[in-house]
Amino acid sequence: MNRLLPILTVLLAIVAIWYGAAVWMNAPWVRDQAARAETVLTTGDLVRQTLTLDRPVLPAPHQVAAGLWDGIAGQKITSKRSLVWHGWITLSATLAGFAIGTAAGILLAVGIVHNRAMDQSVMPWAVASQTVPILAIAPMVIVVFASAGVTGLLPKAIIAAWLSFFPVLVGMVKGLRTPDGMQLDLMRSWSASRAQVFWRLRLPSSLPYLFASLKVAIAAALVGTIVGELPAGATAGLGARLLSGSYYGQTVQIWSALFAAAILAAALVALIGAAERLTLRRMGLAR
Repeated sequence: MNRLLPILTVLLAIVAIWYGAAVWMNAPWVRDQAARAETVLTTGDLVRQTLTLDRPVLPAPHQVAAGLWDGIAGQKITSKRSLVWHGWITLSATLAGFAIGTAAGILLAVGIVHNRAMDQSVMPWAVASQTVPILAIAPMVIVVFASAGVTGLLPKAIIAAWLSFFPVLVGMVKGLRTPDGMQLDLMRSWSASRAQVFWRLRLPSSLPYLFASLKVAIAAALVGTIVGELPAGATAGLGARLLSGSYYGQTVQIWSALFAAAILAAALVALIGAAERLTLRRMGLAR
């Protein structure tokens, strides 16, 4: 209970501020409609109406919760109004991009650690690749793949991989370089080959860094997938829900999709955290 109290306090404060902001931002519209109808608004009426608008500027928390519940439990999973269905479309591209990005990051990290030329050539380009805004890259990737007749999951996965490989690369390079000179000298004194040094010393030492970077990478992959759905005019995926909501002014739909994406990201990070605890415990690196 002592651990939950600070969290609940912060949560209640956020909800209170959110309600206050919703009343403040929606009040001009309510006052304008009352003035046109030549009606007098009491404070209670003003607050009530600002929190029940069909298309509010800022939806109230209970409106977002209702929209989220309707999208998850109020629709058939196969319905195109279901957030579960759209979430699965986004999740599939996210996992594909995450797998590609993780594999690329690990392979490049191994090459960088074992090859000085790669360290001096690949690493600067990897850093430079992250300076280009993803909003500029995503439309180009979509257009190039579409011109080749490739649409659907793969272009979004490539965009997700673009964002996810860099955290894995940096974390893995740091982890593989964790063993100090004394440990490496000890392995050499045992006539260990480079492969044995890698599998028995460098890789186990890198796992805490790898899992930390994987948590960042999976969240980045989800962001990349959603961004990849926006310029394509997609009809499926959480990005498509955001896009259609913005087209028709459905702010509740936009916020519901945002919270669905946040829940999905939290679940993916939690899964990686569980895999981390299990792996490190079995290797004797954690309790």
